[in-house]
Amino acid sequence: MNKSCNTCENFEGVFKSYWLDSTPETDYPILNKDITVDITVIGAGIVGVTTSLLLKKEGFKVALIDADKICQGTSGHTTAKITSQHHLIYDKLITEMGIEKAQKYADANEFAINFIENIVNEYSIDCDFHRLPAYIYTEDENFVSSIKKESEAALSLGLKAKFLDSIPISLPVKAALCFENQAQFHPRKYLLDLANKIPGDGSHIFENTKIVDIDSDNSCVCTTDNEKKISSSKIIVASHFPCYDALGLYFARLSPKKSYVLAVETKENFPKGVFINAEEPGRSLRCQNYNGSKIVLVGGEGHKTAHGENTLTHYKNLKSFAEKTFNIDNILYYWSTQDYMTVDGVPYIGHLTSSTKNIYVATGFGEWGMTNGTAAAILLKDLITNKENSWKDLYNPSRPMTSSSIKNLFTLNIDVAKELVKGKLQGAPNTLDLNNDEGKVVTIDGRKYGAYKDNTGNIHLVDNTCTHLGCELKWNDAEKSWDCPCHGSRFSYEGDIIEGPAINKLNHYKENPNRIDPNIL
Repeated sequence: MNKSCNTCENFEGVFKSYWLDSTPETDYPILNKDITVDITVIGAGIVGVTTSLLLKKEGFKVALIDADKICQGTSGHTTAKITSQHHLIYDKLITEMGIEKAQKYADANEFAINFIENIVNEYSIDCDFHRLPAYIYTEDENFVSSIKKESEAALSLGLKAKFLDSIPISLPVKAALCFENQAQFHPRKYLLDLANKIPGDGSHIFENTKIVDIDSDNSCVCTTDNEKKISSSKIIVASHFPCYDALGLYFARLSPKKSYVLAVETKENFPKGVFINAEEPGRSLRCQNYNGSKIVLVGGEGHKTAHGENTLTHYKNLKSFAEKTFNIDNILYYWSTQDYMTVDGVPYIGHLTSSTKNIYVATGFGEWGMTNGTAAAILLKDLITNKENSWKDLYNPSRPMTSSSIKNLFTLNIDVAKELVKGKLQGAPNTLDLNNDEGKVVTIDGRKYGAYKDNTGNIHLVDNTCTHLGCELKWNDAEKSWDCPCHGSRFSYEGDIIEGPAINKLNHYKENPNRIDPNIL
């Protein structure tokens, strides 16, 4: 997750998610003794929290575990659009998977929108939930035919879609597609309210409790980093990137993607709706209540993790777009997020592998986790309670691959191999000549280290090899982190894990080389 910092001194605003800054920090306990429950849920984002509550309502005793604070990862850094309009997915799904599975995808995400609204109403949650239209638009003549095809695909699936030649924002739009009756909300207000209802009657939430081992041979036993054990009959791995693999080879089937958000004040009235463009670079727009007025969330600039240019450039590009599009007063917040993309664009939800009948997974939501994550919770609850669910085959992590997904898998892993080799062959200076607040890779005593000189002149040296599969890390200047270009692990400049799949932190200068553990068994 991204934490507030004051290191990005050459950019405006507070480097922190508005969702985090506008809600109280949670204070659930660390697990300090062995416990037994019915179901262990690992990861407390939208999937983990929603699933835990649904299972508790079914009568199960649940332990919801997070290695950090709950709802502070991707669910706390999203743009929080609640929509079944997921870029240009329906034409693609019909072409590659067939109309039946495309219909199930549409149904699942439309169901999720209604489910969230029903939960908000049932519990009277004050989370800024609003129904509104969602638009995808293009300023590029080359994308007009794609928008038309998506419109036809959406209508064939019964979605309330409308092809347009303009949108209610002053942009030179060539074509657009509007989905009616979509939604948005404040994700932390929603999820923290749900989380409050989980503890009690034998159910628990534990924060700052990292799962380091899962024994699934005889029973489902999770061991934490302080050597406490959680015994249960079933485990759900909802840790964004799966913290347990069991030869599911998720690292080879998921690609990490970074994107960026600005929260800006503007004198202009923002129209009713959420907006995203079809072409690159990506642009996303929505408004949000803020201290009695409104702010606009400007998102986009997506790229594969550790493959973008200087990270600060992405924020500057969004600022330039915002200034051209709106009369902005100032930038209040800025932050980034990381999503995982599957090779066919559909999340993996279900049994971790075909042979792990008591371990379930939910991952790979792309940039559409609010609806897909909610659909995941519903599907997981149905699988565990043996209730029939028509979405099961669509989301099955062991589903057959399409020809397109096979190609994407090959391309993804060729890129990983290139990064692995390039990182090993690339030289690095053998000097610590750094400016304050600068980071770079250096060579000391024949070994590569990540070096960062903080604002007080102290130098922080960490072994620069990713502890997941051994790729060389790259410096993220805006967020002062070491990022892996292969599978998206991220580490602080002191070596602590910010984002998996890595499970071991980076060692420091004069310590042993990093322990590489792909964690696939």
